[in-house]
Amino acid sequence: MASVAIVYHSGFGHTAKVAEHVRLGAASVAGVAVELMAVDNVDWKVLKAADAILFGAPTYMGSVSAPFKHFMDQTSRQWLRQEWQDKLAAGFTNSGGLSGDKLSVLFQLQVYAAQHGMLWVPLPLLPEGTGPEDRNRLGSHLGLMTQSDNAPAETTPPTGDLRTAEWFGRHVAEKTVRWVAGKHSA
Repeated sequence: MASVAIVYHSGFGHTAKVAEHVRLGAASVAGVAVELMAVDNVDWKVLKAADAILFGAPTYMGSVSAPFKHFMDQTSRQWLRQEWQDKLAAGFTNSGGLSGDKLSVLFQLQVYAAQHGMLWVPLPLLPEGTGPEDRNRLGSHLGLMTQSDNAPAETTPPTGDLRTAEWFGRHVAEKTVRWVAGKHSA
């Protein structure tokens, strides 16, 4: 069985909602166990055992949120021991604005994963359009971007962003199954 962990921070509930949809997508893949955890309740044993880790953070002022950065800083021991080397990694972010400088957060997450020796999984989904029902309407390929219009988490992000989150979770889980099978056949 392949294992996928999703670790995230959510200040206002939007990123938590996206993380849940990523989890739903990953859990839809046969042979995958998925663990979802907030940065204030991290299970380090689960992260060590995971075959893939998805990182989710809101975009605050062009960067990950302070609680997510604190989580990143807490992984220096894992980095020193290279415990996450050769795991798959992927990332997602949400902001109120259409841009909100979300790409800088995805770059930050990708560099963080690379420092841990992880292998990055992108979002290879062509945009279906720019409407609220369209998947990948924000046109991201490095990772998942969602947007919440500075509205309550009960009403946003829009359906297309949540459908993209599920697609992304499924995509990463499928790649994880292939990665684990390849490691065992080598």
